[in-house]
Amino acid sequence: MNETETAIAETSDDVSTRSAHGDLVLRHRADGHLELRANGIFVMDTRETSTEKALATRALDLHADPRHVLIGGLGLGFTLEAVLSDGRVETVTVVEIEPLLVEWMRAGRVPHGPALMSDERVRIEVADVAVVLRESQGAAYDLVLLDVDNGPGYLVHDANGALYEAPALADARRATAPGGTVVVWSAAQAPALLEVMGQVFDETEALSYPVDLQGHSETYWLYAGTVSRRNGTN
Repeated sequence: MNETETAIAETSDDVSTRSAHGDLVLRHRADGHLELRANGIFVMDTRETSTEKALATRALDLHADPRHVLIGGLGLGFTLEAVLSDGRVETVTVVEIEPLLVEWMRAGRVPHGPALMSDERVRIEVADVAVVLRESQGAAYDLVLLDVDNGPGYLVHDANGALYEAPALADARRATAPGGTVVVWSAAQAPALLEVMGQVFDETEALSYPVDLQGHSETYWLYAGTVSRRNGTN
């Protein structure tokens, strides 16, 4: 077995693995919903999916012709599902660093996974989205949606912190076509992120969303940065 396949354990319908990026668990809860945890930290579930969908729908609303979309972070596929529901979208590149999460989706451990993964518009790339954006050849995307962690204040993986800093955001901007938008999801208000995005993008916006998380009221945030049609590069 390679390092991404070690220590795979399965109890009943639950699946867990330890990879180079830490522990990943897909758990079947008593309420009938699936829950994804990374390194013991709640990431998302199938009960409250409005923020994952809002990441897509709000970004799609900001663009008149979003043909080409990049999603950083596969999660349980709800952002991807919302993007694919927009008939204007021609291609979706999903960048996910954890290969076993991709395998679980393809295998149907998340019920809608196989249909999403087999959509002809979808391209899956198992890689670090920061590297993919840095190495992107030109302004390839109308929308870049980043949902790789819980936001800059609640990191599951410390290495993801760099994605919320100016160099990585500038890479995201360069990968975005003029008139396009980069949207970053955060589990908490992040004024420092908004400030940095203001230095990188021509226009920025912070949007809050109330959610019910397992019976507890929470507020999640979307941070949007737009690239001017008149100035597509830094």
